[in-house]
Amino acid sequence: MPRPPSRRGAVLGAIVLVVAAACSSGADVQTEEASQIGPPPTLDASTDATPPPTDGADDPEDPDDEASSAPPTDDGGATGAIDWQPIDDLLDTGTLDVPVDYDDPSAGSFRLFLVRHRAADEDVRIGTLLVNPGGPGFGGTSLAAQAELIYDEELLDRFDIVGWDPRGTGYTTPAIDCIDDYDEYFAGIDITPDDEDERQEIVDLAEDFEERCVTKNAEILQHIGTNDSARDIDSIRQALGEDEISYFGFSYGSELGATWATLFPDTVRAAVLDGAADPTVGLTEGGLQQSKGFEDALTAYLADCSADEECAFHNDGDAEGAFDELMLALDEEPVPSEPGRPDVTRGVALQAVSAALYEDSTWNQLSEGLAAAQDGDGEGLLGLWDSYFNRQPDGTWPNLLEAFQTIRCMDETERLTVEEDDALAPEYQRVAPRMSPGTTGSYFCTFYPPTEDPRVEITGAGAGPIVVVGTTGDPATPLASTRVMADTLEDGRLVVVTADQHTGYSVNDCGDEVIHRYLVDLEIPPATTDC
Repeated sequence: MPRPPSRRGAVLGAIVLVVAAACSSGADVQTEEASQIGPPPTLDASTDATPPPTDGADDPEDPDDEASSAPPTDDGGATGAIDWQPIDDLLDTGTLDVPVDYDDPSAGSFRLFLVRHRAADEDVRIGTLLVNPGGPGFGGTSLAAQAELIYDEELLDRFDIVGWDPRGTGYTTPAIDCIDDYDEYFAGIDITPDDEDERQEIVDLAEDFEERCVTKNAEILQHIGTNDSARDIDSIRQALGEDEISYFGFSYGSELGATWATLFPDTVRAAVLDGAADPTVGLTEGGLQQSKGFEDALTAYLADCSADEECAFHNDGDAEGAFDELMLALDEEPVPSEPGRPDVTRGVALQAVSAALYEDSTWNQLSEGLAAAQDGDGEGLLGLWDSYFNRQPDGTWPNLLEAFQTIRCMDETERLTVEEDDALAPEYQRVAPRMSPGTTGSYFCTFYPPTEDPRVEITGAGAGPIVVVGTTGDPATPLASTRVMADTLEDGRLVVVTADQHTGYSVNDCGDEVIHRYLVDLEIPPATTDC
């Protein structure tokens, strides 16, 4: 049976869940991450926090503003101090202007939105711990706003925990914007098209989506990648007035942290990378690795359900066979969901399954959704599909997928043609027959222009020991991939946590103790620790 998570673990799991691009059809689980199950990337309503101003009315360099932090940077980084505004006894919101183009500060700026949870005990305060939950595409302010539900008191007492919405995401402005309605572009795709017209429709939708992303974000397109976000980390550090700073990144946040440690190694006090992907592969190989990770997680879930008579999808001990039959049935005839929303196709169902596989605490919800779909009711699976993209109660969509796909593509040099992408479908089917049965490519970056600033080769050279955390049953960043991250870093220290979920912090005392002793006391763990 799935174990009940701790409250702290449940909140963290909700924030760092990562998803594949919904435009995928031949490779339904694409490399890296883009969403959450849980609240939107804002502060809790009780804080009365509002998005940052975008009209420049508040001067971040106002010398009379006592809430502002350290002085401006001295190397073309941030254009001023952080303009902190208190919310309550421990929380502040802030803004910081950084250049769109670090080589040409005259090209405009992003206004980063930040949240700070101040250290609870000033007598033992160490400094700032920067935190990022991944994506790319998810704003990181929630990790600071909900710090008391996520981090242990050891960290809450000793660090100002600062999260920010990376350039192009959340309340940082400008934000990446491509489309308004995800249903139109992603819910109706037939991942196993029956004829050339249906196949062409998938290509046309992908091309239209990507062209909108390129056209509507032309002024920032070449400057929303991981390299520039890593440069923003250094601008935040300088604006906080710290020579060295600590970092705790989850999922894609690990890739961002490793990039920062590679570009600015002398500024790294400590860095924890939890749920790290293989930094040595591109989109195709990374996608195949992740597809296999989700396939393995689905296999584990179905076996658990078959062995548990109380599982809603038990099907007399043959959840595997029932799942295969249901997917074929949905391929032939989708089931209705709720009024005004799309029917649940095989593609929608598989995205819903992906959302539920990030943590075994959501397996029961998946079982109920699958059982209902067997009876012709797709509402439960559509709810999981909505959570995949963080659809809001009012029917609006944040820009998670748009930011995710655009950032990923502007990080990567790989550009496959339609024909080259289609040719990969059999390989995805081979490694993940249940999760990636599509017969076409995803065309994930096919229609984006070449990047001018591909993500740097990650080495971490000169940054000192970096702790890398992986779980044994991680579907999104499989442990084998996390091991590669640890091996790629000049001094990576691997912590292996036994768990069927994505990321390992707050799973057990063993893993947490290693992380806390490293961040607080700079106690370096051995090359590998099994927890």
